[in-house]
Amino acid sequence: MKILFILTSLLILNACGSFQAKRVDAAESDEKALKITDNWMSKDTTMVVEELLNQIKTNPAYLNYKMEKGMKSPKVFVAEIQNLTADAYFQINDINDELLFRMSQTGEYTLVDEAKRDTILKEITYQNDGMVDPKEIKAIGKQAGADLIIFGNVFMRPETRKGKTIKEYAINLRLTDIERGVEVARARKNIYKYSDKNTWGF
Repeated sequence: MKILFILTSLLILNACGSFQAKRVDAAESDEKALKITDNWMSKDTTMVVEELLNQIKTNPAYLNYKMEKGMKSPKVFVAEIQNLTADAYFQINDINDELLFRMSQTGEYTLVDEAKRDTILKEITYQNDGMVDPKEIKAIGKQAGADLIIFGNVFMRPETRKGKTIKEYAINLRLTDIERGVEVARARKNIYKYSDKNTWGF
């Protein structure tokens, strides 16, 4: 009985001892992830958003638009990027957040935030409903209207044969002039993910 207990304890300790964890940077994390999954990763998000914004920034039609309007930082409203893949768990919110973050960091655009606009209007309404000292009430100002709106979507087309799969992701952005309703620029980035189940030991 003692021997059985000792052997069981050793097996448990050995199993616990086999787990290792360490912090890694984004590049190493992406490389390790490719060994266990062919799903969309955070590195894909940052790489795609950076490429799409570079395409728009250098697009001749966009540069002409800014020159014609005399704009340094056009006011842009970003509509939510749509998930048109068959994957209900696709990380579309990460793409939306990364796009807003990167656009804010560039200084190239003035972002118009619809959610914040609604919050401000609610606060102004609250202040004018008699709940705040009249001396402290903030006046309603002129809110910024967007010059451009960005629409976007993500498609994914998988091709599978004999355990081998290619996933082709296509991420599209379209920049439209709100006043005229015409397209100013378009950007696209394709990502391909190859996987072989046989090499994963399945």
